[in-house]
Amino acid sequence: MNARNLIRPNLVRTLSSVFGGSLKIPVQLFASKNFHHSESCEHGSQVDEKFIEELKTPEDEPKLEFRGSNFDFPCLNKRFIDGPEPNYQKIKGGYRLFICKEPYKFYYNGGLLPEFELAYETWGTLNKDRSNAILLFTGLSASSHAASQEDNKLPGWWEKFIGPGCALDTNKFFIICANQLGGCYGTTGPSSINPLTEKQYATNFPMVSVRDMVTVQKILVESLGIKKLYAAVGASLGGMCSVTMAALYPEMVSRLVSLSSSSKAHPTAIAFRYLQRRCIMEDPIWNRGHYYDGEYPLRGTKLAREIATMTYRSGIEWEKRFGRVRIPGEPPSLCHNFEIEQYIEYQGVQYATKLDANTLLYLSKAMDLFDLNEYFDDCEDKNGLNRVRCPTLVMGITTDMLFPVQQQRDLAEGLRRAGNESVTYYELNSIYGHDTFLLDLSNIGTALKGFLETQMAVNGHLSKHRIAE
Repeated sequence: MNARNLIRPNLVRTLSSVFGGSLKIPVQLFASKNFHHSESCEHGSQVDEKFIEELKTPEDEPKLEFRGSNFDFPCLNKRFIDGPEPNYQKIKGGYRLFICKEPYKFYYNGGLLPEFELAYETWGTLNKDRSNAILLFTGLSASSHAASQEDNKLPGWWEKFIGPGCALDTNKFFIICANQLGGCYGTTGPSSINPLTEKQYATNFPMVSVRDMVTVQKILVESLGIKKLYAAVGASLGGMCSVTMAALYPEMVSRLVSLSSSSKAHPTAIAFRYLQRRCIMEDPIWNRGHYYDGEYPLRGTKLAREIATMTYRSGIEWEKRFGRVRIPGEPPSLCHNFEIEQYIEYQGVQYATKLDANTLLYLSKAMDLFDLNEYFDDCEDKNGLNRVRCPTLVMGITTDMLFPVQQQRDLAEGLRRAGNESVTYYELNSIYGHDTFLLDLSNIGTALKGFLETQMAVNGHLSKHRIAE
């Protein structure tokens, strides 16, 4: 009931007497547009008894109640269903170290290192004429530990692809794999000590390009007495490197393999990697990259890896593997209710501390900046693919959102238009998205082994030209 509409001036005194003279009527009550003066009651003491009773007994009104949420933050990962996942290890040894004491000048911004080190591992035996070497370029997250070996018997990230009789057959080939420049697994990168300051480079480290990654590994290969590679092989960032190697140094590469990669970064991939970098850089603990003497920026790096996980797989796999399955016993909350939520967080926790945060920033930016043709801007022929003449295997995945399959088609077709007559292209309809090159041994391994070991493409190419002569 609205007292403003019921109280009349001639009732104020009566109301005051009822409440012992303590009732105070706000001036605003009578100034309101809802107040209408009416004729006074015949007897000033007569008052609406029901109204008085309501004013006197507010305790009889229904009480308001509130039941809210009391979530357990942060949301804890209590449960995880296993599935096919890449096998990345945080290695601290078991690799060889190539040390270059000569200054290295970077492609971007005139950056210069006084010296650099490359962590690398090998499998198989280099033959007498040093013609059976395969250089395996890694992706963004990987170390040099592609497979187990005597100095590190833990399984590597391509364990099932390397060994006797495998896709990279160590009975036939000498496999070399190095941690990328800018990495954190033995190779010089932001977490390394600057010999001039005796402190970590942090974000004072020069900007890295794919070209730099290739150039320093060329120096490594030459230090081993190898003048020409049997093949340059790579997937993802590694595929960018293998294509660049064949374009920059065509005389050094006999065969080229590019898996789930391209000759330039796709804008969708750039956007996803940008968000990952922002997650890290917005973490106050990141401290502009100078966090090595303090706390690690775990929260930002974990969120970045969660976003990355979404880009590495596919919605088809999510539907098949998780669907909308709820976590048993979990009431609706802002925390985990679906198994897919816990999986994403699990991946973030799992990998947040395996790869240094600054390394993720530098290598992901190098991928975004990559455009093969940029390296030939000063040349009369600016098309980098025109320089790739060796037999080439290109493989694309229909569910890859980082390197859409159209990019693989364009790469293969671009090589053919450039005059390369030995281009093999395979397209896989895998549910594992970008990670297919790490998980699909049957298709990837079989195609890779066949391409590396067959002589059909080379002989056919040579025979055609002999006939033409």
